[in-house]
Amino acid sequence: MDVPNAGYVLERKVFDRVLTEMAANAGADIIVKARATGVKKDDNGYVNGIVFRYSARDYTVKAKVVIAADGIESQVGRWAGIDTTHDLRDIDVCAQYLISKIDIEPEYCDFYVGREIAPRGYIWVFPKGADIANVGVGIGGTISGKGGKLAIDYLNEFVKRKFPQGKIIGQVVGAVPVGDSLPKLVGNGILIVGDAAHHSDPISGGGIANAMYSGMFAADTAVDCLKKGDVSAKALSIYEGRWDREIGKHFKRICRIRDEALKFSDEMFDRCAAVLNRMPAEKVNMPTIFKTVLKHQPRLLLELRHLILAGWV
Repeated sequence: MDVPNAGYVLERKVFDRVLTEMAANAGADIIVKARATGVKKDDNGYVNGIVFRYSARDYTVKAKVVIAADGIESQVGRWAGIDTTHDLRDIDVCAQYLISKIDIEPEYCDFYVGREIAPRGYIWVFPKGADIANVGVGIGGTISGKGGKLAIDYLNEFVKRKFPQGKIIGQVVGAVPVGDSLPKLVGNGILIVGDAAHHSDPISGGGIANAMYSGMFAADTAVDCLKKGDVSAKALSIYEGRWDREIGKHFKRICRIRDEALKFSDEMFDRCAAVLNRMPAEKVNMPTIFKTVLKHQPRLLLELRHLILAGWV
């Protein structure tokens, strides 16, 4: 697919640092390599601070409102009394290498799907330059470990086959939420955002854009509530409402689409791809894919009916 301005490949270390600089310039105090170890509550049960460990010492910082942005299965949210746990079905287990000296097309991101190479997920190749890329894999949480294979094993098999001469110069591993948003995003004195709120895209697993949106929604709400002197869960629930209106409804829809697409066999994907290969890259988009596949393979209508009902097109 060749879609102008469809998105960007970010250099996360640079991106995160610039965000930190912007926060510092706006007046925030930045404490690096500090780990939250608990929350503080007042006599009414409102979260009013964080306990953190820094340079082998414990510190407490008071706050009128706390925003938890501590990633998958947020401990800060859990300490505040909000259930942030996941069902294994709603996470993908991921592994990624940064690989240099490889032959890639730097203008395109490559995606590989198939039950044999990335069960219930996909492999990605995201260019970082002319001959360097992030190469990673995500597999379903319930699949990880079956047959003795982990995400890193699927990744190693792919890299050995696709980029045998590549040089691995970096590695990250972790889990990504791919279910619906947390049903409860706020408590008294606290809001949860980003991966901590399960806000990664249920199909792609991408989390940056949704984290930025939820962070903005939460910050706007916190500022308004602080001005009014009310940071109760009821007052902060404005954030939940805004998330649901602007993004949450879409999340529920694509969760249904994902569940239906997972029923596809590799043969089904191959048949669709064979049809799409006949189309110019600049004309490929979701509605066109659907119509073209049906035009050339009418019998697929029966197999795709559940995607129509799920609202794919």
